[in-house]
Amino acid sequence: MKIVDLETLDVRFPTSRGLHGSDAMNVDPDYSAAYVILRTDAGIDGHGLTFTVGRGNELCVAAIEALRGFVVGRTLDGIRQDMAGFWRSLVGDSQLRWVGPEKGVVHLAVGAVVNAVWDLWAREAGQPLWKLLSGLSADEIVAAIDFRHITDALTPDEARQLLDRQGAGATARMEEAERVGVRAYTTSAGWLGYTDEQVHSAVATGIQQGFRHFKMKVGRDRADDVRRATLIREAIGDERFLMTDANQVWDVPVAIDWMRDLAAFEPLWIEEPTSPDDILGHRAIKEGVAPIGVATGEQCHNRVMFKQFLQADAIDFVQIDAARVGGVNENLAILLMAAKYGKPVCPHAGGVGLCEYVQHLSLFDLVRVGGDAGGQRVVEYVDHLHEHFLDPCVIEDGHYRAPTKPGFSIEMHADSLRDHSWPDGKVWRS
Repeated sequence: MKIVDLETLDVRFPTSRGLHGSDAMNVDPDYSAAYVILRTDAGIDGHGLTFTVGRGNELCVAAIEALRGFVVGRTLDGIRQDMAGFWRSLVGDSQLRWVGPEKGVVHLAVGAVVNAVWDLWAREAGQPLWKLLSGLSADEIVAAIDFRHITDALTPDEARQLLDRQGAGATARMEEAERVGVRAYTTSAGWLGYTDEQVHSAVATGIQQGFRHFKMKVGRDRADDVRRATLIREAIGDERFLMTDANQVWDVPVAIDWMRDLAAFEPLWIEEPTSPDDILGHRAIKEGVAPIGVATGEQCHNRVMFKQFLQADAIDFVQIDAARVGGVNENLAILLMAAKYGKPVCPHAGGVGLCEYVQHLSLFDLVRVGGDAGGQRVVEYVDHLHEHFLDPCVIEDGHYRAPTKPGFSIEMHADSLRDHSWPDGKVWRS
């Protein structure tokens, strides 16, 4: 099977009109996707995307186009035989990497293209991606990872040993994944732009859907955060979990001080309390707000940053993003490092397509890498835009149900792609 063409689309949804996704840093997001389709001579397509919040999406589309020559003309078998080498070819071009390296717009583009290749592989195998990954041998998983720059935290032999150890209970965990799925938490009740009535309604809906974990956005106004935390905590009761998310808005001392006012509501974690690049700042906040946990990762550039967060013991919850780093290959490395350092992986999924993506990675983590993570794994769920996907994620009793259709669950309906195309789709013309 040969990849004969690469198509890109700039797809945007006007979520800012209802302030869906609004937080202290991103006040008016339009959930968007730089979307890629890999066409093959076998009639099977691979789909991928990377997520943005509107302006700048066209930059990601252009970066995906810049990767065309590294993909078109290659065979799927050839890529599979050296997945790590394929990944390194995308991030290691001697000229293109100057506008990275392994970060920013180019790395987002790499994530979209790499994920499209994995979608193609899973479709060709007739399996959902999580089951394809879970069925790979330890050697095959290790061979998909570029260990450059992380061997001081995780070597190939250590990764192989970890996978072999976890393999003993993989069959039972596979059955659990198919029967129960993975636990989800909802952010849909906590957007900063929502009225109290919207919050009440969303919390009630979440409880009815079986959620036990609710996240609220904080950081714009301290008194209002306390008021909203009071509202949500009273609504969910003491038996459920509350999480907070500042979306990077605070300096380190402010984060510590602000969270003292929210500590009475017993948040499980404070997410992105400061700059996502500030590893030592996160460590200081972690020490300053304990026993509240610290979570971050949705805007970590690459596996090297995750390595340093883990080595510095600067976070309690690792929040991978399916497309922020270089796609599945790099996330495999991050999952394995988190398991070695004993940190639960609680993926970020606030954005179009990210719920569809991360359910596969969390199910694989459950089956082959992190096990049950001490019962601490919980995966973000946002109740927006799923109707645009051919294989949308399904939530039952507060859990992601394991996908059964082949692929990465990321293909959008043709009319959704057409109608939301920027700037000429009919949604934007109107």
